[in-house]
Amino acid sequence: MSETGKWLILVGGLIVLIGLLWPWLGKIPWGRLPGDIIIEGENSRFYFPITTMLIVSVIISLLLAFFRR
Repeated sequence: MSETGKWLILVGGLIVLIGLLWPWLGKIPWGRLPGDIIIEGENSRFYFPITTMLIVSVIISLLLAFFRR
């Protein structure tokens, strides 16, 4: 099987897994973690999810490192 085929199967499996876990994943407070910056004014809101981005980055890095071996 070619490399492209393996990646397509992997991505498809991850999408199915996320779809099956979606009811529980929706309860995780993504974007409302301590360290996320939210500045609200009278007519505007600025939102910068620093902690959420760091956690997602670490998870993706670990997954890629695991699958490259």
